Amino acid sequence: MPTYLVNHLRIPGDVPSNDALNYLDQVEATVAPYGGKWLAQGPGDVIEGAWPGAVVLMEFPTREAADQWYNSAAYTALRPLRIKSAISDIILIDSLPAGFTIKAFANNIRKTVKGA
Repeated sequence: MPTYLVNHLRIPGDVPSNDALNYLDQVEATVAPYGGKWLAQGPGDVIEGAWPGAVVLMEFPTREAADQWYNSAAYTALRPLRIKSAISDIILIDSLPAGFTIKAFANNIRKTVKGA
């Protein structure tokens, strides 16, 4: 089951530093062995609320692959370049199971609340 990495990214001054560019030059090589790929990147069109900055959306084939990449020696060595160059809120979220519907999700919540 795929896992997605979402990074709410803010770059101070909106211009990447040399460290940020060096990070970008190298990060793809750290992701490739774990089957990660970029699905979307850049500023979005905010249609509700506030979203300063940009978003990075990546997909990994499994949660295990995402965890292995994030904790790999190659990425651990590279991570400080990103941390000192940008503000990032990063989450991993698993894809939904086949057949998922939001209506069934709501019904399950109702059952749980009613049974409590």
